[in-house]
Amino acid sequence: QVQLVESGGGLVQAGGSLRLSCAASESIFSFNFMGWYRQAPGKQRELVARITSGGTTFYADAVKGRFAISRDNAKNTVYLQMNSLKPEDTAVYYCKANRATWDVDYWGQGTQVTVSS
Repeated sequence: QVQLVESGGGLVQAGGSLRLSCAASESIFSFNFMGWYRQAPGKQRELVARITSGGTTFYADAVKGRFAISRDNAKNTVYLQMNSLKPEDTAVYYCKANRATWDVDYWGQGTQVTVSS
């Protein structure tokens, strides 16, 4: 059974930083795509950042220049470094993995990020 466990969320002031971690139960090379999504109350879940097994990254316009996705293959962990946080970044952040965009999705349990004014 594939498991993804997020950690690193919390409460920060606007302008602050957090680093989220997503630890996978197997080699992250098992997945061609890994990414971070977020969902705020009353809004749909949206893609924040994605990284392929080849290292290609994608970012939502709202976080470009502020967030960075990376991976540590030895630790089977994907990170999301979040800088210059804004109140509108407040959401539950979820890690997702799949072998192709059309294949089975594996989701973590989510971690809450709250940015205060």
